[in-house]
Amino acid sequence: MGSAEKKIDVDVAHTARIWNYWLGGRDNYPVDRRAGDEIRAIHPGIGDYAQADRDFLDRSVTYLAGEVGIRQFLDIGTGLPTAGNTHEVAQRIAPDARVVYVDNDPLVLVHARALLRGTSEGAIDYVDADLRDVDTILAAAARTLDFTRPVGLVLLGVVIFLGDDEDPYGIVRRLLDALPAGSHLVLSHTVTGPAMPDVDAAVAYWNQHGTPHLTQRTPDRIAAFFEGLDLLDPGIVPCSRWRPNPPPRTPPAEVAMYGAVARKP
Repeated sequence: MGSAEKKIDVDVAHTARIWNYWLGGRDNYPVDRRAGDEIRAIHPGIGDYAQADRDFLDRSVTYLAGEVGIRQFLDIGTGLPTAGNTHEVAQRIAPDARVVYVDNDPLVLVHARALLRGTSEGAIDYVDADLRDVDTILAAAARTLDFTRPVGLVLLGVVIFLGDDEDPYGIVRRLLDALPAGSHLVLSHTVTGPAMPDVDAAVAYWNQHGTPHLTQRTPDRIAAFFEGLDLLDPGIVPCSRWRPNPPPRTPPAEVAMYGAVARKP
């Protein structure tokens, strides 16, 4: 069933709408705000790492479109549109950039079609598909993107919704295998560790009350998504510490959302 045919469930909290709430958006429902407040009470830093992830998107796409010269982006797990979407960042630097968004939430679909407008020189498309549907994504994206030229594959906070029994590394590898050398992977992921009990508690609450369920991974397990790629400096780090601009005198606060950018050789 496509997202256009799905009913928006306003009785169960949904990640895209809660994320929108944490970022100050208005595209959410009371159930999302309640869950968002409960999670923030358990893990007060959650809003900070939501914003850090958004800022990481801006810096990484700015780098790829500017210094690397990438002109095509495949952004899977789009979420609800807010300021600084991938096409806005890329086309600010390169008006001819082409961007394909992928998501399977019905509310995201409605807003994406209404709000995602780009330059006359570039192109934007939206694909209604699940991350697990790799063949569907690639076939639909090929209408807009040229897979013989480098692509920026953007997977921000989305592989967390793939369980370990769903071959998450294989799914990411299949996407990368379809892209040529010179393509880049931009990925972020929540982390777990002995020093983060409040993060673990927040995730446990989410998996009990929200949808879809998420899977935490350690930094080492996150690194496995980049196997075979050339990691860019500074490697896999808290999103807040990936090439902060301007460089601060002291490291930015650490957040429980790690990110990295890597090049396909």
